[in-house]
Amino acid sequence: MRMRKLFLGFVVLTVLFSSSCSDYNKIVKSTDYEFKYKKAIEYYEDGEYVRAGTLFQELVNIYRGTSKTDKIYYYYAKSMMGQKDYLMAGHYFKTLIKEFPTSEYVEEAQFMVGYCSYLISPKPRLDQTITHEAIDALQLYINLYPFNDRVDEANRLIDELQGKLVYKAYLNAKLYYDFGKYKAAVVALRNCLDEYPDSEYREDLMFMLLKSKYLLAIGSVQSKKEARLSNALDEYFTFVDEYPESEHLKEAKKFHDTTTKLLHYKEDELNIN
Repeated sequence: MRMRKLFLGFVVLTVLFSSSCSDYNKIVKSTDYEFKYKKAIEYYEDGEYVRAGTLFQELVNIYRGTSKTDKIYYYYAKSMMGQKDYLMAGHYFKTLIKEFPTSEYVEEAQFMVGYCSYLISPKPRLDQTITHEAIDALQLYINLYPFNDRVDEANRLIDELQGKLVYKAYLNAKLYYDFGKYKAAVVALRNCLDEYPDSEYREDLMFMLLKSKYLLAIGSVQSKKEARLSNALDEYFTFVDEYPESEHLKEAKKFHDTTTKLLHYKEDELNIN
């Protein structure tokens, strides 16, 4: 009995699905564009984004230059969002803004341009061009609509994206340090600190900068060693002044002692000469 009920249920679903497909195919082939437009809206509202998107894609060209064009662009972009095709959704939101600057949908479209880029922003280790684009679009939205309810959300998204850029800069700088390229590491670490002075990685960055300067000085040719040792010593005092209880303090103190000793040796040599 149970198997019979399951079989009947399967048959009913198959018939309904076939009927639905048949109805949809008729709509696709129809030249009644008002009817097609109405059904596209219905499909979108029912969450059938693939079907809605297919219809809106055709209707974009059919209704081009009419009063409905901006609405069709809007729903087409939203249908792409429903399909998680955020790249195409962002493209059509941008098109809507460009071609219909006075449309009622422009305000939301501006937010969605940034949000689509946010959704496809890659992991920190990859190129962050899209992340910058997302920040720019969201900031433009805030500037244009400072009193909109979505401003807080836009600011939250920007903070998250900025955090990704900070981490990317941190990883790039650390890469030179990890590979023992201390001259390049000094430049990269300093740039990261200057660009993101309040970063959560500040202590680690400052310690790596100190250690990079120290190891660069130790491995330097004699003509450059004194200046680089002095530079490393200055960096030590900067570090301990800002982080007097750092977990790196013990190692930093060793750098200080060795650097001071080497500088004193240099002074003794100068006094003898």
